[in-house]
Amino acid sequence: MQLAIKRILFFVGLFALWELAIWIFAIPPVILPSPTTVFSSLFESLADGSLLQDLRASFSRLLIGLSIALIIGVLLGILLAKFKTADETLGSLILALQSIPSIVWLPLAIMWFGLNEKAVIFIVVLGGTIVMTINMRTGIKNVQPLFIKAAQTMGSTGIDLFFRVILPASVPYAVTGTRLAWAFAWRALMAGELLSSGPGLGYTLKYASDFGRMDMVMAIMVVIGVIGVTVDILIFQRIEKKVMIKWGLEQKEAA
Repeated sequence: MQLAIKRILFFVGLFALWELAIWIFAIPPVILPSPTTVFSSLFESLADGSLLQDLRASFSRLLIGLSIALIIGVLLGILLAKFKTADETLGSLILALQSIPSIVWLPLAIMWFGLNEKAVIFIVVLGGTIVMTINMRTGIKNVQPLFIKAAQTMGSTGIDLFFRVILPASVPYAVTGTRLAWAFAWRALMAGELLSSGPGLGYTLKYASDFGRMDMVMAIMVVIGVIGVTVDILIFQRIEKKVMIKWGLEQKEAA
């Protein structure tokens, strides 16, 4: 509760300083709109339903792309962790792709799929797959040898050893990978929607920018940031914390 109050007070103070700076320096709205103007535009888009339509479109793309990314990431991570040749060849390609921002793939995605949903989902998949693959590989590679030896002495080998010992032991890394994949996929989605032809937060951001609606641009940026922080704190951080405590990697806080 105290943490929530601290955060609320921080952002209230931040917006107050923002409003004060606009008033003192007489900054034109076309350069930097005031918080009151931004939130007014935000409430207008809520009232006419356009923001909800954008959210539905964006989250539908995100769920499809992130689901595909997690499945591919888990499978690739297992492949790299269990087969040395794949790790030394395909693994180096994965590391190279990690350094390429998702937005760089936009021209290719448009050429391959056209200016449509498939191109945006492709960008989202790329955004989440790489980080999930790396975390899954690391999780399997870092399973303590003591666990494996103990299971082997009890007669567990091969597939049974993998599904009973190695895979469960790598769950904390998989959860962290999912959390990071969400963050990267969310950012990739916004980048992809900048050139989309339908409703979505990124599309509305680009549309508002083209018509000089900086108040709407800032409003969409606030929405994107709030959703990113809220989902991470309320969902992924809680899941990650519970998993870490259950797997004995973190101490439970005293009541």
